[in-house]
Amino acid sequence: MSDAYLKLAKLTLAYGDTVAVKDLDLGIGKGELVALLGPSGCGKTTTMRAIAGLLTPASGRIGLDGADITRVSANKRAVGLVFQSYALFPHLTVYENVAFGLRLKSISGADLEARVGAGLKSVGLTAFAGRKPAELSGGQQQRVALARSMVMEPKVLLLDEPLSNLDARLRLEMRAELQRVQKETGVTMIFVTHDQVEALALADRIVVMLNGGIEQIGTPEEIYNNPASAFVADFVGFENVFALKDGKLTTPNGPVALSGAAPDSAAGLAWRPRAVILGSGQFHGTVRGTSFAGNTREYLLDTPLGPIKAEIDAGLPPHDIGSALAFDLPVAGAANLKRFG
Repeated sequence: MSDAYLKLAKLTLAYGDTVAVKDLDLGIGKGELVALLGPSGCGKTTTMRAIAGLLTPASGRIGLDGADITRVSANKRAVGLVFQSYALFPHLTVYENVAFGLRLKSISGADLEARVGAGLKSVGLTAFAGRKPAELSGGQQQRVALARSMVMEPKVLLLDEPLSNLDARLRLEMRAELQRVQKETGVTMIFVTHDQVEALALADRIVVMLNGGIEQIGTPEEIYNNPASAFVADFVGFENVFALKDGKLTTPNGPVALSGAAPDSAAGLAWRPRAVILGSGQFHGTVRGTSFAGNTREYLLDTPLGPIKAEIDAGLPPHDIGSALAFDLPVAGAANLKRFG
């Protein structure tokens, strides 16, 4: 992506002798909302810290809006950062928290009032300007932190696990709030998360990371429907994942043929629980566990292929623990994995 607004080129990041990110190449367009998604220790937060200027790369380059910012100090690279903990000053009002960075840049008077006022309006907190952080909900505190960064007019806004401290209801509200602010302002936004639901709901593109590298980049639809590797498949809910060898599934009890022909190009196949056909098919298993999940009922089967997770409509007759069931893994319902391992 040579014309990328933010470009990471062969970026290597290390803590002492420990390499956390190796030769990372990533391009992000202006105005994109991108998620860095992955488990703890995959390198996503380390990458974000390097973009923010909080970690000096061992090698490689960071470019922003046509300029090389690899060695530019954090306070001079026009990058905003919203911390997971919000990092608000408890003794300052909402207004003064939002104004803090502007005052450090010697902005005052009408300009200060206009920018703080616009920032508070953009996150719906104009009426809360005189309150202290302790008088706000978690969602409101998050919005103060967002406004504080936005008033600095950053070229890129980074958010570190922005919704992890909120309960489920507030998470939904803040997802909508982040999307609205990003679309209205057009700011390039990158957020770090380990929550695949959050990434799928918010991002224009998702960068799935593992062991300091990129496993897959794509739209939420591409990542969700067409995972490229066994890791990505498992991470986005394909709970029945198998390697392929000579067109057969690799299982603990040896190779197993499928009812249909597997694609020659696939290194593995993966099925979501709802893609498993329960009650008929060439395979057999025993119900080890079952759980009611609202509209569906989930089953865990002990089978010669290994554990299989299946999901059926909750309106269908339930199967008791210990029941013997036939099932099938239709090739047409599987994701074809390019890589395995």
